[in-house]
Amino acid sequence: MIVVGLGVGGEETAGRLAQAGLRVVGIESRLVGGECPYYGCIPSKMMIRAANLIAETRRVDGMAGTATVQPDWTPVAKRIREEATDTWNDQVAIDRLVSKGATVIKDRATITGPSTVKAGDREFEAARGIVIATGTVPSVPPIEGLAGTPYWTNREAIEVEVLPASLLVLGGGAIGMELAQVFARFGVKVTVVEGADEVLSMEEPESGVLAREALQRDGVTFLLGAHATQVGYAGDNFTVTLDNGASATAEKLLVATGRRIATADLGLEKVGLDPKARRIEVDEHVRAADRVWAIGDVTGVGVFTHNAMYQADIAVRDILQEPDAPTANYHAMPRVTFTDPEIGAVGMTEQQARDAGLNVRTGSTPIPASTRGWIHKAGNEGFIKVVMDADRKVLVGATSAGPTGGEVLSALAVAVHAAVPVHTLRQMIFAYPTFHRAIGEALKAL
Repeated sequence: MIVVGLGVGGEETAGRLAQAGLRVVGIESRLVGGECPYYGCIPSKMMIRAANLIAETRRVDGMAGTATVQPDWTPVAKRIREEATDTWNDQVAIDRLVSKGATVIKDRATITGPSTVKAGDREFEAARGIVIATGTVPSVPPIEGLAGTPYWTNREAIEVEVLPASLLVLGGGAIGMELAQVFARFGVKVTVVEGADEVLSMEEPESGVLAREALQRDGVTFLLGAHATQVGYAGDNFTVTLDNGASATAEKLLVATGRRIATADLGLEKVGLDPKARRIEVDEHVRAADRVWAIGDVTGVGVFTHNAMYQADIAVRDILQEPDAPTANYHAMPRVTFTDPEIGAVGMTEQQARDAGLNVRTGSTPIPASTRGWIHKAGNEGFIKVVMDADRKVLVGATSAGPTGGEVLSALAVAVHAAVPVHTLRQMIFAYPTFHRAIGEALKAL
Protein backbone atom coordinates (compact mmCIF):
# COMPACT_ATOMS: atom_id res chain seq x y z
CA MET A 1 0.00 0.00 0.00
CA ILE A 2 0.94 3.62 -0.55
CA VAL A 3 -0.50 6.11 1.93
CA VAL A 4 -0.33 9.70 0.70
CA GLY A 5 -0.55 12.02 3.69
CA LEU A 6 0.39 11.01 7.22
CA GLY A 7 -1.89 13.12 9.34
CA VAL A 8 -4.00 11.53 12.06
CA GLY A 9 -5.92 9.27 9.65
CA GLY A 10 -3.02 8.50 7.34
CA GLU A 11 -0.68 7.60 10.20
CA GLU A 12 -3.31 5.30 11.71
CA THR A 13 -3.92 3.61 8.36
CA ALA A 14 -0.25 3.16 7.49
CA GLY A 15 0.62 1.85 10.93
CA ARG A 16 -2.18 -0.69 11.13
CA LEU A 17 -1.63 -1.99 7.60
CA ALA A 18 2.08 -2.39 8.29
CA GLN A 19 1.36 -4.24 11.52
CA ALA A 20 -0.96 -6.52 9.55
CA GLY A 21 1.95 -7.56 7.37
CA LEU A 22 1.58 -5.37 4.31
CA ARG A 23 4.53 -3.47 2.89
CA VAL A 24 3.55 0.16 3.39
CA VAL A 25 5.10 3.39 2.13
CA GLY A 26 3.78 6.55 3.75
CA ILE A 27 4.56 9.87 2.07
CA GLU A 28 4.24 13.22 3.84
CA SER A 29 5.62 16.63 2.87
CA ARG A 30 4.53 18.34 6.07
CA LEU A 31 4.52 17.02 9.65
CA VAL A 32 3.81 13.36 10.33
CA GLY A 33 0.85 13.34 12.69
CA GLY A 34 -0.94 16.15 10.87
CA GLU A 35 -2.46 19.40 12.05
CA CYS A 36 -4.06 18.08 15.23
CA PRO A 37 -1.03 17.51 17.50
CA TYR A 38 0.96 20.51 16.29
CA TYR A 39 -1.43 23.31 15.31
CA GLY A 40 -4.96 22.08 15.99
CA CYS A 41 -6.82 20.02 18.57
CA ILE A 42 -4.15 19.48 21.21
CA PRO A 43 -2.30 22.83 21.48
CA SER A 44 -5.49 24.85 21.06
CA LYS A 45 -7.16 22.91 23.89
CA MET A 46 -4.08 23.53 26.04
CA MET A 47 -4.61 27.23 25.39
CA ILE A 48 -8.31 26.88 26.21
CA ARG A 49 -7.55 25.03 29.43
CA ALA A 50 -5.29 27.87 30.54
CA ALA A 51 -7.83 30.54 29.62
CA ASN A 52 -10.62 28.68 31.41
CA LEU A 53 -8.53 28.51 34.59
CA ILE A 54 -8.36 32.30 34.52
CA ALA A 55 -12.14 32.54 34.16
CA GLU A 56 -12.77 29.97 36.90
CA THR A 57 -10.46 31.80 39.30
CA ARG A 58 -12.42 34.99 38.75
CA ARG A 59 -15.64 33.10 39.58
CA VAL A 60 -14.44 32.51 43.13
CA ASP A 61 -15.69 35.95 44.14
CA GLY A 62 -19.13 35.72 45.71
CA MET A 63 -18.99 31.93 45.98
CA ALA A 64 -15.86 30.96 47.89
CA GLY A 65 -14.13 34.14 49.02
CA THR A 66 -12.04 36.45 46.91
CA ALA A 67 -9.34 35.74 44.34
CA THR A 68 -7.18 37.64 41.93
CA VAL A 69 -5.33 36.34 38.89
CA GLN A 70 -2.63 37.89 36.75
CA PRO A 71 -2.72 36.29 33.27
CA ASP A 72 0.68 35.26 31.94
CA TRP A 73 1.07 33.75 28.46
CA THR A 74 4.65 32.56 29.06
CA PRO A 75 3.82 29.15 30.63
CA VAL A 76 1.18 28.52 27.96
CA ALA A 77 3.61 29.11 25.10
CA LYS A 78 6.23 27.01 26.89
CA ARG A 79 3.85 24.09 27.38
CA ILE A 80 2.81 24.16 23.71
CA ARG A 81 6.43 24.10 22.61
CA GLU A 82 7.18 21.19 24.89
CA GLU A 83 4.21 19.25 23.47
CA ALA A 84 5.23 20.05 19.91
CA THR A 85 8.89 19.16 20.63
CA ASP A 86 9.99 22.79 20.64
CA THR A 87 10.50 23.31 16.91
CA TRP A 88 7.47 21.41 15.69
CA ASN A 89 9.61 18.38 14.99
CA ASP A 90 7.84 15.17 13.95
CA GLN A 91 10.68 12.70 14.56
CA VAL A 92 8.79 11.02 17.42
CA ALA A 93 5.83 10.42 15.12
CA ILE A 94 8.11 9.13 12.35
CA ASP A 95 9.84 6.72 14.73
CA ARG A 96 6.47 5.51 15.99
CA LEU A 97 5.32 4.69 12.48
CA VAL A 98 8.62 3.09 11.44
CA SER A 99 8.51 0.89 14.55
CA LYS A 100 5.28 -0.57 13.22
CA GLY A 101 6.99 -1.58 9.99
CA ALA A 102 6.11 1.26 7.62
CA THR A 103 8.53 3.17 5.41
CA VAL A 104 8.22 6.94 5.77
CA ILE A 105 9.19 9.30 2.92
CA LYS A 106 9.31 13.02 3.76
CA ASP A 107 8.66 14.55 0.36
CA ARG A 108 5.87 15.84 -1.85
CA ALA A 109 3.79 13.10 -3.43
CA THR A 110 2.44 13.07 -6.98
CA ILE A 111 0.16 10.34 -8.25
CA THR A 112 1.54 9.29 -11.63
CA GLY A 113 -0.74 6.39 -12.53
CA PRO A 114 -3.51 4.07 -11.28
CA SER A 115 -1.13 2.45 -8.77
CA THR A 116 2.02 4.59 -8.82
CA VAL A 117 3.14 7.56 -6.76
CA LYS A 118 6.27 9.64 -7.15
CA ALA A 119 8.03 11.22 -4.17
CA GLY A 120 11.07 13.28 -5.04
CA ASP A 121 13.16 11.25 -7.46
CA ARG A 122 11.65 7.92 -6.40
CA GLU A 123 8.53 6.23 -7.74
CA PHE A 124 6.60 3.57 -5.87
CA GLU A 125 4.08 1.08 -7.20
CA ALA A 126 1.33 -0.36 -4.99
CA ALA A 127 0.12 -3.90 -5.52
CA ARG A 128 -2.87 -3.37 -3.24
CA GLY A 129 -3.73 0.30 -3.74
CA ILE A 130 -3.42 3.92 -2.65
CA VAL A 131 -4.90 5.75 0.34
CA ILE A 132 -5.28 9.53 0.01
CA ALA A 133 -5.18 11.34 3.35
CA THR A 134 -3.68 14.73 2.58
CA GLY A 135 -5.97 16.73 4.85
CA THR A 136 -6.76 20.42 4.57
CA VAL A 137 -5.05 23.80 4.73
CA PRO A 138 -6.48 27.16 5.81
CA SER A 139 -8.79 28.70 3.23
CA VAL A 140 -7.75 32.32 2.81
CA PRO A 141 -10.30 34.48 0.98
CA PRO A 142 -9.14 36.70 -1.92
CA ILE A 143 -9.65 39.96 -0.04
CA GLU A 144 -8.02 42.96 -1.65
CA GLY A 145 -4.78 43.84 0.12
CA LEU A 146 -4.60 40.68 2.25
CA ALA A 147 -1.96 38.78 0.27
CA GLY A 148 1.55 39.63 1.32
CA THR A 149 0.62 40.90 4.77
CA PRO A 150 1.76 39.10 7.95
CA TYR A 151 -1.73 37.83 8.78
CA TRP A 152 -2.21 34.81 11.04
CA THR A 153 -3.85 31.50 10.37
CA ASN A 154 -4.39 29.02 13.20
CA ARG A 155 -0.70 28.08 12.88
CA GLU A 156 0.67 31.51 13.74
CA ALA A 157 -1.92 31.85 16.50
CA ILE A 158 -0.70 28.63 18.08
CA GLU A 159 2.98 29.59 17.74
CA VAL A 160 2.65 33.06 19.28
CA GLU A 161 5.00 33.69 22.23
CA VAL A 162 4.17 37.34 22.91
CA LEU A 163 0.51 38.34 22.77
CA PRO A 164 -0.56 41.39 20.78
CA ALA A 165 -2.50 44.22 22.35
CA SER A 166 -5.35 43.75 19.89
CA LEU A 167 -6.58 41.13 17.43
CA LEU A 168 -9.05 41.07 14.55
CA VAL A 169 -10.58 37.66 13.81
CA LEU A 170 -12.14 37.01 10.41
CA GLY A 171 -14.62 34.18 10.91
CA GLY A 172 -17.03 33.28 13.69
CA GLY A 173 -16.81 29.52 13.31
CA ALA A 174 -15.42 27.09 15.88
CA ILE A 175 -11.74 27.96 15.36
CA GLY A 176 -12.32 31.70 15.36
CA MET A 177 -14.53 31.60 18.45
CA GLU A 178 -12.23 29.34 20.46
CA LEU A 179 -9.14 31.41 19.79
CA ALA A 180 -10.97 34.72 20.23
CA GLN A 181 -12.06 33.73 23.73
CA VAL A 182 -8.61 32.48 24.69
CA PHE A 183 -6.87 35.69 23.68
CA ALA A 184 -9.56 37.88 25.24
CA ARG A 185 -9.15 36.11 28.58
CA PHE A 186 -5.44 36.85 28.44
CA GLY A 187 -6.12 40.56 28.04
CA VAL A 188 -6.08 40.98 24.25
CA LYS A 189 -8.68 43.35 22.79
CA VAL A 190 -10.49 41.10 20.30
CA THR A 191 -12.93 41.91 17.50
CA VAL A 192 -14.66 39.14 15.52
CA VAL A 193 -15.96 39.80 12.00
CA GLU A 194 -18.55 37.30 10.75
CA GLY A 195 -20.43 37.43 7.46
CA ALA A 196 -23.48 35.54 8.77
CA ASP A 197 -26.02 37.12 11.07
CA GLU A 198 -24.82 34.97 13.97
CA VAL A 199 -21.67 33.07 14.93
CA LEU A 200 -21.44 29.26 14.75
CA SER A 201 -23.89 29.41 11.86
CA MET A 202 -23.62 25.65 11.21
CA GLU A 203 -25.10 24.89 14.65
CA GLU A 204 -28.43 25.64 16.30
CA PRO A 205 -29.18 29.38 16.46
CA GLU A 206 -29.38 29.09 20.24
CA SER A 207 -25.75 27.89 20.26
CA GLY A 208 -24.55 30.94 18.38
CA VAL A 209 -26.34 33.31 20.72
CA LEU A 210 -25.01 31.51 23.78
CA ALA A 211 -21.40 31.54 22.55
CA ARG A 212 -21.49 35.15 21.38
CA GLU A 213 -22.94 36.42 24.66
CA ALA A 214 -20.33 34.46 26.62
CA LEU A 215 -17.51 36.01 24.60
CA GLN A 216 -19.02 39.46 24.89
CA ARG A 217 -18.78 39.08 28.66
CA ASP A 218 -15.10 38.35 28.11
CA GLY A 219 -14.80 41.68 26.29
CA VAL A 220 -14.97 40.48 22.67
CA THR A 221 -16.61 42.82 20.14
CA PHE A 222 -18.64 41.35 17.26
CA LEU A 223 -19.30 42.77 13.80
CA LEU A 224 -21.97 40.47 12.35
CA GLY A 225 -23.54 40.35 8.92
CA ALA A 226 -20.49 42.05 7.43
CA HIS A 227 -17.81 40.89 5.00
CA ALA A 228 -14.27 42.16 4.69
CA THR A 229 -13.68 43.88 1.34
CA GLN A 230 -10.20 45.28 1.87
CA VAL A 231 -7.23 44.81 4.18
CA GLY A 232 -4.60 47.41 4.82
CA TYR A 233 -1.37 46.97 6.77
CA ALA A 234 0.73 49.92 7.84
CA GLY A 235 2.62 50.95 10.95
CA ASP A 236 2.42 47.42 12.35
CA ASN A 237 -1.38 47.54 12.37
CA PHE A 238 -4.11 45.97 10.25
CA THR A 239 -7.18 47.85 9.07
CA VAL A 240 -10.09 45.85 7.67
CA THR A 241 -12.77 47.61 5.64
CA LEU A 242 -16.22 45.99 5.63
CA ASP A 243 -18.94 45.97 3.00
CA ASN A 244 -21.27 47.92 5.29
CA GLY A 245 -18.88 50.87 5.30
CA ALA A 246 -17.44 50.20 8.74
CA SER A 247 -13.80 49.39 9.48
CA ALA A 248 -11.80 47.89 12.30
CA THR A 249 -8.14 48.15 13.28
CA ALA A 250 -5.90 45.85 15.33
CA GLU A 251 -2.27 44.88 15.79
CA LYS A 252 -2.79 41.35 14.42
CA LEU A 253 -5.25 39.73 12.02
CA LEU A 254 -6.35 36.09 12.35
CA VAL A 255 -7.97 34.59 9.25
CA ALA A 256 -10.26 31.77 10.41
CA THR A 257 -12.60 31.51 7.43
CA GLY A 258 -12.53 27.76 6.98
CA ARG A 259 -10.30 25.18 5.34
CA ARG A 260 -9.88 23.65 1.88
CA ILE A 261 -8.64 20.21 0.86
CA ALA A 262 -4.89 19.89 0.23
CA THR A 263 -4.92 18.11 -3.14
CA ALA A 264 -3.41 20.76 -5.43
CA ASP A 265 -1.11 19.19 -8.03
CA LEU A 266 -1.54 15.78 -6.39
CA GLY A 267 -2.46 14.14 -9.70
CA LEU A 268 -5.99 13.02 -8.81
CA GLU A 269 -6.83 12.84 -12.51
CA LYS A 270 -4.42 9.91 -12.82
CA VAL A 271 -6.83 7.77 -10.79
CA GLY A 272 -9.98 9.14 -12.40
CA LEU A 273 -10.80 11.80 -9.81
CA ASP A 274 -11.63 15.45 -10.44
CA PRO A 275 -8.66 17.59 -9.30
CA LYS A 276 -10.89 20.67 -9.10
CA ALA A 277 -13.54 19.12 -6.85
CA ARG A 278 -14.02 20.64 -3.40
CA ARG A 279 -13.92 17.17 -1.85
CA ILE A 280 -13.11 13.59 -2.78
CA GLU A 281 -16.33 11.63 -2.92
CA VAL A 282 -16.17 8.21 -1.26
CA ASP A 283 -18.57 5.30 -0.88
CA GLU A 284 -19.55 3.47 2.31
CA HIS A 285 -16.17 1.69 2.29
CA VAL A 286 -14.40 5.06 1.82
CA ARG A 287 -13.37 3.96 -1.66
CA ALA A 288 -12.84 6.86 -4.05
CA ALA A 289 -11.95 4.84 -7.17
CA ASP A 290 -10.71 1.38 -8.12
CA ARG A 291 -8.04 0.49 -5.55
CA VAL A 292 -8.10 4.04 -4.18
CA TRP A 293 -9.38 4.99 -0.74
CA ALA A 294 -9.70 8.50 0.72
CA ILE A 295 -10.02 9.33 4.41
CA GLY A 296 -10.21 12.34 6.69
CA ASP A 297 -10.70 15.97 5.79
CA VAL A 298 -10.28 15.43 2.03
CA THR A 299 -13.63 13.59 1.97
CA GLY A 300 -15.45 16.69 3.18
CA VAL A 301 -17.48 14.70 5.69
CA GLY A 302 -16.26 16.70 8.65
CA VAL A 303 -12.99 18.40 9.48
CA PHE A 304 -12.64 16.40 12.67
CA THR A 305 -9.87 14.19 14.01
CA HIS A 306 -12.44 11.64 15.16
CA ASN A 307 -13.83 11.35 11.64
CA ALA A 308 -10.35 10.75 10.22
CA MET A 309 -9.82 7.95 12.74
CA TYR A 310 -13.28 6.53 12.02
CA GLN A 311 -12.67 6.46 8.28
CA ALA A 312 -9.16 5.06 8.78
CA ASP A 313 -10.65 2.06 10.59
CA ILE A 314 -13.12 1.49 7.75
CA ALA A 315 -10.38 1.76 5.12
CA VAL A 316 -7.99 -0.59 6.94
CA ARG A 317 -10.60 -3.28 7.45
CA ASP A 318 -11.79 -2.99 3.86
CA ILE A 319 -8.23 -3.18 2.50
CA LEU A 320 -7.55 -6.24 4.65
CA GLN A 321 -10.84 -7.71 3.38
CA GLU A 322 -12.11 -8.53 6.84
CA PRO A 323 -15.39 -10.45 6.64
CA ASP A 324 -17.07 -8.21 9.22
CA ALA A 325 -15.64 -4.94 7.87
CA PRO A 326 -17.96 -2.03 8.78
CA THR A 327 -19.40 0.55 6.42
CA ALA A 328 -19.48 4.28 7.03
CA ASN A 329 -22.51 5.97 8.51
CA TYR A 330 -22.35 9.65 9.42
CA HIS A 331 -25.86 10.25 10.76
CA ALA A 332 -24.54 10.64 14.32
CA MET A 333 -21.41 12.72 13.70
CA PRO A 334 -20.47 14.41 17.00
CA ARG A 335 -18.72 17.77 17.21
CA VAL A 336 -17.73 20.13 20.00
CA THR A 337 -16.84 23.81 19.98
CA PHE A 338 -14.59 24.20 23.01
CA THR A 339 -15.63 27.65 24.06
CA ASP A 340 -16.73 28.26 27.65
CA PRO A 341 -19.49 27.13 27.80
CA GLU A 342 -18.71 24.12 25.62
CA ILE A 343 -21.14 23.49 22.78
CA GLY A 344 -21.50 19.86 21.79
CA ALA A 345 -23.79 18.68 18.99
CA VAL A 346 -24.58 15.43 17.23
CA GLY A 347 -26.56 14.61 14.11
CA MET A 348 -28.93 17.12 12.55
CA THR A 349 -29.88 20.59 13.70
CA GLU A 350 -33.58 21.42 13.81
CA GLN A 351 -33.36 23.25 10.47
CA GLN A 352 -31.44 20.43 8.81
CA ALA A 353 -34.07 17.97 9.95
CA ARG A 354 -36.85 20.16 8.56
CA ASP A 355 -34.96 20.61 5.28
CA ALA A 356 -34.74 16.82 5.05
CA GLY A 357 -38.53 16.65 5.14
CA LEU A 358 -38.81 15.07 8.58
CA ASN A 359 -41.78 15.56 10.88
CA VAL A 360 -39.82 17.45 13.51
CA ARG A 361 -40.50 17.94 17.18
CA THR A 362 -38.01 19.60 19.54
CA GLY A 363 -37.54 19.88 23.27
CA SER A 364 -35.11 21.95 25.29
CA THR A 365 -34.27 22.93 28.83
CA PRO A 366 -31.85 25.52 30.26
CA ILE A 367 -28.91 24.20 32.27
CA PRO A 368 -29.34 26.82 35.05
CA ALA A 369 -32.82 25.36 35.68
CA SER A 370 -31.32 21.97 36.54
CA THR A 371 -30.25 21.21 40.09
CA ARG A 372 -26.60 20.82 39.06
CA GLY A 373 -26.77 24.05 37.10
CA TRP A 374 -28.19 25.87 40.13
CA ILE A 375 -25.44 24.39 42.32
CA HIS A 376 -22.76 25.33 39.78
CA LYS A 377 -24.02 28.94 39.68
CA ALA A 378 -21.13 30.99 38.22
CA GLY A 379 -20.45 29.89 34.65
CA ASN A 380 -23.54 27.70 34.44
CA GLU A 381 -24.90 28.97 31.12
CA GLY A 382 -26.16 26.43 28.62
CA PHE A 383 -29.02 24.24 27.47
CA ILE A 384 -29.96 20.79 26.24
CA LYS A 385 -31.91 20.61 22.98
CA VAL A 386 -33.18 17.44 21.33
CA VAL A 387 -34.52 17.06 17.79
CA MET A 388 -36.94 14.19 17.19
CA ASP A 389 -38.27 12.53 14.06
CA ALA A 390 -41.87 12.38 15.28
CA ASP A 391 -42.79 9.66 12.77
CA ARG A 392 -40.04 7.24 13.86
CA LYS A 393 -40.03 8.58 17.42
CA VAL A 394 -36.23 8.67 17.64
CA LEU A 395 -33.75 11.49 18.08
CA VAL A 396 -31.99 12.61 14.90
CA GLY A 397 -30.01 15.40 16.51
CA ALA A 398 -29.16 17.06 19.80
CA THR A 399 -27.14 19.87 21.32
CA SER A 400 -25.52 19.87 24.74
CA ALA A 401 -24.22 23.30 25.74
CA GLY A 402 -22.86 24.01 29.18
CA PRO A 403 -19.88 23.76 31.53
CA THR A 404 -19.24 20.17 30.39
CA GLY A 405 -21.24 20.21 27.17
CA GLY A 406 -18.82 17.99 25.26
CA GLU A 407 -18.92 15.28 27.93
CA VAL A 408 -22.70 15.34 28.38
CA LEU A 409 -22.97 14.95 24.59
CA SER A 410 -21.88 11.30 24.82
CA ALA A 411 -25.27 10.09 26.04
CA LEU A 412 -27.05 11.98 23.28
CA ALA A 413 -24.60 10.66 20.67
CA VAL A 414 -25.43 7.08 21.70
CA ALA A 415 -29.15 7.84 21.46
CA VAL A 416 -28.84 9.28 17.94
CA HIS A 417 -26.36 6.66 16.73
CA ALA A 418 -28.38 3.67 17.91
CA ALA A 419 -31.78 5.24 17.13
CA VAL A 420 -32.91 4.54 20.68
CA PRO A 421 -36.69 5.05 20.90
CA VAL A 422 -37.59 8.21 22.79
CA HIS A 423 -39.95 6.14 24.92
CA THR A 424 -36.94 4.07 26.05
CA LEU A 425 -34.89 7.19 26.77
CA ARG A 426 -37.73 8.54 28.88
CA GLN A 427 -37.51 5.44 31.08
CA MET A 428 -33.81 5.98 31.83
CA ILE A 429 -32.62 6.75 35.34
CA PHE A 430 -30.44 9.87 35.18
CA ALA A 431 -28.02 10.25 38.08
CA TYR A 432 -28.77 13.13 40.45
CA PRO A 433 -27.48 15.81 40.60
CA THR A 434 -25.61 15.81 37.29
CA PHE A 435 -25.59 18.04 34.25
CA HIS A 436 -26.67 15.14 32.04
CA ARG A 437 -29.86 14.79 34.10
CA ALA A 438 -31.10 17.80 32.12
CA ILE A 439 -31.41 15.43 29.13
CA GLY A 440 -34.46 13.97 30.85
CA GLU A 441 -36.08 17.39 31.13
CA ALA A 442 -35.44 18.10 27.42
CA LEU A 443 -37.07 14.78 26.55
CA LYS A 444 -40.11 15.69 28.66
CA ALA A 445 -40.34 18.97 26.74
CA LEU A 446 -40.90 17.01 23.51
